[in-house]
Amino acid sequence: MNAESAANKKIYLLVLVAALGYFVDIYDLLLFLIIKNKSLTDLGVPADKLTATGLSLMNWQMAGLLIGGILWGILGDKKGRLSVLFGSILMYSVANIANGFVHTIPLYATFRFIAGIGLAGELGAGITLVAESMTKEKRGYGTMLVAGIGLMGAVAAYIVGDLFQWRTAFFVGGGLGFLLLALRLGVFESGMFQKMAQTQVKKGSFLMLFSDKKRFFKYLNCILIAVPLWFVVGILVGIAPDFGKALNAKELLDNGKGVMFTYIGISLGDFLSGSLSQVFQTRKKIVYIFISLTFVTILIYLFRTGWTAFEFYTLCLFFGLFTGYWVVFVTMAAEQFGTNLRATVTTSVPNMVRGSLILVSILFQWLRTEIGIIHAALAVAILLVALAFIALYNLEETYGRDLNFVEE
Repeated sequence: MNAESAANKKIYLLVLVAALGYFVDIYDLLLFLIIKNKSLTDLGVPADKLTATGLSLMNWQMAGLLIGGILWGILGDKKGRLSVLFGSILMYSVANIANGFVHTIPLYATFRFIAGIGLAGELGAGITLVAESMTKEKRGYGTMLVAGIGLMGAVAAYIVGDLFQWRTAFFVGGGLGFLLLALRLGVFESGMFQKMAQTQVKKGSFLMLFSDKKRFFKYLNCILIAVPLWFVVGILVGIAPDFGKALNAKELLDNGKGVMFTYIGISLGDFLSGSLSQVFQTRKKIVYIFISLTFVTILIYLFRTGWTAFEFYTLCLFFGLFTGYWVVFVTMAAEQFGTNLRATVTTSVPNMVRGSLILVSILFQWLRTEIGIIHAALAVAILLVALAFIALYNLEETYGRDLNFVEE
């Protein structure tokens, strides 16, 4: 085997391991959304408290993601990308197994918080490794495969959550994580990180993102372009039964099945948006198109009444397809910043987006009591999409950028 073939084999293994890691990450991240009503009912939560309790637990998980996104990002720039890949999956695997044993809501919240911290490290470390290990012309295909394959973990979560008791579903997630640890032994560290680690440049300083005005707004803009995605998943699909009642749906809109179809769509959307960004050699224009289509789909959802279950699940596919710019968004974040801050940014930005659901859900819940669920959702959607467009306008095009640079 010549040197080029050996190098390509290592790249293929890296992409596969990163993709499978994200698969397990998404399985565990979305599992709670899929089985929350089943688990909370089993734990004795009254029917009229399911939505409020579920949102509260989701916020605990998102708070963990926020904190973990910062911690794992800093660790990835200081100690290496591999340390995050191993440490994060170990933490959330243990937390999910523990979650299968809970019998009280406070303990449930505790382990969702710990799991959230662990789940925060997976995507950023994987994308950073792949982006730094592949050529600038082909890295978009590598990150596309990581996200596209990984997002199918939501489908696995729905199938396992539907076929098995909710506690078993958590045990399966933890077990998958431990199996993945063995596969990771053959993965190599980023050459860019190893070269940067030998220098005296400041590494993994989260405060550097706030010490320079231009750098801060670049970081903020990276976050804002993807907030509409999690609003769709966490609110519009996440509490679909509530929307179904308000929209006079003819059948129950199952949020668990809706999440599954949404993530099938997101996976397909990641392949589509990732491919288009490579073919047309632009990240920004592709994201513009996908955000616009997302907003159109939101309007169709909120202004149409009498939904059937089949129509809703079909809509969820389109929700997913058009919010499937996730991979391009994460790749853009990785390409915006230097090697000494790249893991910090690429790990924290997706989790800031996920964690933003806390503020979004608080705003949505308040507006819901004032103007009703439909108008509240519309108002929040308009706000988030407008902010996403402004943020995207302010970001630089990064297709084909050389990543071998540092932040001073």
